[in-house]
Amino acid sequence: MSISAAIVLLLRLIIPLTIFRYRISGALASILIDMLDVVLVDALQVILGEQRTGFGTYYQRFDKWLDIYYLSFEAYVCLSWPNRMVRNTAITLFMFRLVGIGIFEITGEESRKLIFFFPNLFENFFLYYILCARFWPRMIPAKAGTLLLVLAILYIPKFAQEYVLHFAEVKPWQWLKGNLL
Repeated sequence: MSISAAIVLLLRLIIPLTIFRYRISGALASILIDMLDVVLVDALQVILGEQRTGFGTYYQRFDKWLDIYYLSFEAYVCLSWPNRMVRNTAITLFMFRLVGIGIFEITGEESRKLIFFFPNLFENFFLYYILCARFWPRMIPAKAGTLLLVLAILYIPKFAQEYVLHFAEVKPWQWLKGNLL
């Protein structure tokens, strides 16, 4: 592993710890480092004059487990939510994603499209709740029907993202590297 990849790995391990103290900014920073990890490694390799090796051939597995790492911190935070229905929904969404990642690990890289059927709706729901709890408490669902409506609305952008990344296998970081670096 290159120094650049080690630096980004360290960032991906440290930044999620901020979720416990700064829920909103910690969650957003964790998402951002997850989105930009490949781009950051490439940028650091240029800055440090390293040979371009990136994360190697196991990037997808490496990335998925780092995602679960920070999502588990968010799931832990959910356990303190006073609204039982919302808390149980969040934990169920986290477990659903965890099952999808587990199946991905068992079946391997050739089943990459399978992840599409286990979307990370948990992350969107977590952000929705912590933002509402902070700024718009009246927007927190109190009834099952309202909760289903919120989940349906949150699922629309997540469905598109999961399709682009895991089914169509478009790599947005390639665009970032080509146009920004």
